[in-house]
Amino acid sequence: MTAGTGAYVRRFDSGRLCLDLVATGAEASGACERLGTPALLAAWLVASRLVPCGTPLTAVDDSWVARFRQLRTSVDGLMTAQLAGGRADDALDRVNALAAGAPPGLRAVRAEGGVLVRTLSADPECGALLAAVARDAVGLLTDPVARAGLRRCEGDACRRLYLDTSRGRRRRWCSSEVCGNRERVARHRRRVRAVRS
Repeated sequence: MTAGTGAYVRRFDSGRLCLDLVATGAEASGACERLGTPALLAAWLVASRLVPCGTPLTAVDDSWVARFRQLRTSVDGLMTAQLAGGRADDALDRVNALAAGAPPGLRAVRAEGGVLVRTLSADPECGALLAAVARDAVGLLTDPVARAGLRRCEGDACRRLYLDTSRGRRRRWCSSEVCGNRERVARHRRRVRAVRS
């Protein structure tokens, strides 16, 4: 799923919400910080479907940005350690502390035409939204099947994490359309240069 704003396109193709949060960092994508302001965080919360579209996010401020970025750092540290066969106990403690909180309450309400849509039962709170992402990270790390599919993109300028759910588990890139296409174009250019030499 992708959602765009101007020239920047948000990507949600990692396979897990917690990995999509990690992808918002400049380190993961080789691009700019994607949660640098309250407005960017609010847009990500909606685009990631952590909060339903139309949810008022007037409480999002710089403290929310700092807390989400801290969680992002902890999740990234945990997943990086997992891939390397190491430990990141401080990051694990931080994620576990956040996951212990209650996630936001959900309700189904009737929209126009009688269709049921998802809404939050109360105004969104930062701690509850952090808990939802932290619980997703705990779920990933404690599920042996999902954990076995954790990968880091092999694209030249990409460090995104993703879940490889492909048949045979041979996926190499976070996105075949983005990093995979870049690699195919680069390979083609190398072949053309080799022929001309």
